[in-house]
Amino acid sequence: MKLMEIYNLLLKAYGKRNWWPAKTPFEMMIGAILTQNTAWTNVEKAISNFGDRLSPEFIDAVSKEELAEIIRPSGYYNQKANRLKAITEWFKKYSYDIKKARQVDGKVLRKELLDVKGVGKETADSILTYALDKPFFIVDTYTRRILYRIGYDIPKGYDELRLKIEENVPRDLYIYNEFHALIVEHAKNHCKKVPNCEGCPLDAKCQKRIIDK
Repeated sequence: MKLMEIYNLLLKAYGKRNWWPAKTPFEMMIGAILTQNTAWTNVEKAISNFGDRLSPEFIDAVSKEELAEIIRPSGYYNQKANRLKAITEWFKKYSYDIKKARQVDGKVLRKELLDVKGVGKETADSILTYALDKPFFIVDTYTRRILYRIGYDIPKGYDELRLKIEENVPRDLYIYNEFHALIVEHAKNHCKKVPNCEGCPLDAKCQKRIIDK
């Protein structure tokens, strides 16, 4: 099954996801850090704790101790406080202006983000795609699980799989946004660790390779 066929089947099944849920691009960046190793419901609680204070200026000025307490619901709060400080420091080089950051080439931005402490490839690509309007396909556990079960040979490396997908999906920001969100939705509804194949929109062409690699 071709990747765009998967995309169209998932889109038909779940509709437009309009992900990422954030009021501003900076809030999206914060969410991308906070969601590491935790459920999104915990991220929502942490973001809610900011109230109307969620801004790069506030995170730059607040102490790490106070910041850690604010984001406590997200788990690993001391570590994540350091990471929020680091991503804010990176954003500061663009004067906290998302328009300035978006003027920079995506590959340059990706390298910069990967140099930020605590920002791995999945987090960087999420920020690039959802905050900086640079289409990089986001590879996560759900992506690997779904494609493997359908029948794809999955390379071990993150970038190897990302590039393989990007070669077969039009480099379109909207499609990348929706495709990732649809994969997450499908993994939650059907392609779980223990799969629920009944009613699965991909069932007819899935090889059902259940043992994950």
